[in-house]
Amino acid sequence: MSYRFYLPHQEDSSRNGKKILAVDIGGTKTSFGVFEVKGNALSLIREEIFGSRSMGTFEEILQKFLATDNDGRPDVLSIGVAGPVLENKVTLTNLSWELDAASLKTEFDVEKVSIINDLEATAYGLVGLSVEDTVPLFESSDTSHGNMAVLAPGTGLGEAGIFWDGTYHRPFATEGGHSEFAPRTDLDVELLKYLQQEDEIISWEHVVSGPGIYRIYKFLRDAKGHNEPAWLKENFKNNDNPAAVISHAAMRELDATCSLAMDLFVSYMARESASLVLKHKAVGGLWLGGGIPPRIFPLLKKDLFREQFIQNAHMTHLLEKVSISVILNSQAALIGAGYYGAFGV
Repeated sequence: MSYRFYLPHQEDSSRNGKKILAVDIGGTKTSFGVFEVKGNALSLIREEIFGSRSMGTFEEILQKFLATDNDGRPDVLSIGVAGPVLENKVTLTNLSWELDAASLKTEFDVEKVSIINDLEATAYGLVGLSVEDTVPLFESSDTSHGNMAVLAPGTGLGEAGIFWDGTYHRPFATEGGHSEFAPRTDLDVELLKYLQQEDEIISWEHVVSGPGIYRIYKFLRDAKGHNEPAWLKENFKNNDNPAAVISHAAMRELDATCSLAMDLFVSYMARESASLVLKHKAVGGLWLGGGIPPRIFPLLKKDLFREQFIQNAHMTHLLEKVSISVILNSQAALIGAGYYGAFGV
């Protein structure tokens, strides 16, 4: 995949030496990275990760980070968040936090503060990734320029579009992960009805996410009567990430129910990926980010993902031409927030 992102100030030499504090806020962890502008690129000086629920507010975590920063206040604070950003303000989707760029600018005495969606930040992060930071899942012989898309399952499901204007790629945020789940098979309908005991409206995030993997597994165990062996039950007790337990067992073919749960997860991820590509006409390529795709890459390489991705009533010929790559670098959103803070505002 080839790309050239629109960052209006990337050639502005006056920004050289500026210090950018980038933040990537997720439902589980909040990552901080201090970058220095060097020419039209960034150099990482320092990074630190906090549990997102380790303190009551984002401001408390930011204050703790800045208290141990010996380089002084940053010139720019650039934050990527899981949630819909409107007028530089956001109420986070998976945390009870509200952020306001103007308030943060005043409280922390920073020259500029920007808040963007975390998937928009992930898209911008492609600018700062090396060849080793991504791996192709499917390479197409069609090298046409065009729109691109990013789908990232983790604690939630993030989605973004990348518009091709004829010269540059321009990322934009979406909240597509919260669109409604579309069952296709009888088993899908059974899963939908099972999940509706939890929520009336079931979104793609309910099934294409870490918690979604566990929901699918519990459906198979509790509603479909699949057996849960004693060793697996014990693993669940000793691990606070049941999705990791399930995917680990599936990739090593240790349990048939875990394997089926992951087959369903991969199918749903492929189907929603295809919908995202079609809605954005993303013939320039699809990027799979977030915490889950790199961890289950062997499952994505199997025929199932590709078969489900291209299965469509009328547009199989278009989907067959779309290149798909996995983002391996877990700092993509942090790097993207840094680049946006340095050159995009």
